Amino acid sequence: MAQTLNLTITADVLTEAELSPAETRCWQAAQAATAHSYAPYSHFHVGAALLLDDDSICWNVNQENAAYPSGLCAERTALFGLANQPERRIRLMAVAARPQNGEFVPVTSCGACRQVMAEFEQRQAEPITLLLPGPDGTIWRFQRLTDLLPFQFMADVLPTRA
Repeated sequence: MAQTLNLTITADVLTEAELSPAETRCWQAAQAATAHSYAPYSHFHVGAALLLDDDSICWNVNQENAAYPSGLCAERTALFGLANQPERRIRLMAVAARPQNGEFVPVTSCGACRQVMAEFEQRQAEPITLLLPGPDGTIWRFQRLTDLLPFQFMADVLPTRA
């Protein structure tokens, strides 16, 4: 007999005024980063900012390419940019998006980004808070990146090498 599996994902719905000072810095860095996006095809500019364990902020943006599958989302460029700092721990990630000449809009990370985000969180073995833009100027705060992908593909399901 089939059973039903119910999932609950919780997010705080906030205004920018309700963010902590560290969250505000990261949120504003993600918004500012969108000015550096390379999006000549979609004209959709996305910035991602990471607040690290030393209180520094790293940010990156989406990078499009005429060979469409070769582009990369802001979330992954930001995370992959930390490859040269494996000792760093991420405390917070913020994502902001807007059309080329428009206001910031609600957005959520794509499936590929969610998968990469989940694995980064697993690798560091501690939660990473996530800020995403919600409707009507709100900000959604998730306590962990994996809240966006409850059934992620993880390395423990891969066959081990002999």
